[in-house]
Amino acid sequence: MKRLAPAVLALAVAAGACAPSKLAYGKVRSALVDAGLSDSNASCMAERMTDRLTLGQLSRLQSLQAPKRSLADYLATVRRLGDAELLGVTTSAAALCATGFAPEKK
Repeated sequence: MKRLAPAVLALAVAAGACAPSKLAYGKVRSALVDAGLSDSNASCMAERMTDRLTLGQLSRLQSLQAPKRSLADYLATVRRLGDAELLGVTTSAAALCATGFAPEKK
């Protein structure tokens, strides 16, 4: 029984470490869909953006709600936010997803 406790603790820590990423992925994906991107683009881009954004940057993305729009229109809107890092992360994710060069994450 005493040998089992460290294994259970390690499993709990590992499971807890995954939860924030899944939560962040959901928020990023939702922000992208609310900003007018298609479900497929939002899913693909969120996979690449989740671990690279701060909470402040995520908040800025969530403020960009709009009807359906193209990736180019969305990137122009992100550029106007004046956050070079956010623009770089968003642009690289959009380019990889739009061209089909984005490897599928497992």
